[in-house]
Amino acid sequence: MQEVALFLEQAALAEGLRDSVWLYPLVNAGHVLGIAVVVGGIIPMDLKILGLWPGLPLLPFWRALRATVAVGLVLAIVTGLLLFLARASDYLASPWFLIKMAVLLLSLINVAFVMVRHPLPEISSRPPSLELKVCALISLVGWCLVLLLGRLVGYF
Repeated sequence: MQEVALFLEQAALAEGLRDSVWLYPLVNAGHVLGIAVVVGGIIPMDLKILGLWPGLPLLPFWRALRATVAVGLVLAIVTGLLLFLARASDYLASPWFLIKMAVLLLSLINVAFVMVRHPLPEISSRPPSLELKVCALISLVGWCLVLLLGRLVGYF
């Protein structure tokens, strides 16, 4: 795996990212923005499912935040891959990064599960089921862990 990481780090794009005074920080800022949009969309949705704002209908939250989260997720993934490319060896050697990737994967699986098991017509036609509430709680914990672990990667 380290051979692949070294190969990636030697690519012209990776070298350009590392050598640029502006490019790497801009990509990093894009990653932070993407994560902010993802988490900023998911947390209100999870809180709504768990019972916050009972007087507001769930469907408008679902429609607006689903699209917002999708855009943020694309931005976070693209910029995250670029950041990884620049320092692949360091990231693969970091247990915090590996744990973050595992929690991220589980969080994305949870999102996919919710999208398949709870389509829009069901969301609008009845109160959130216990299953959906459990998924919302898993989501809250998972995305907060992704944030925490991401910060730990930068310090350890």
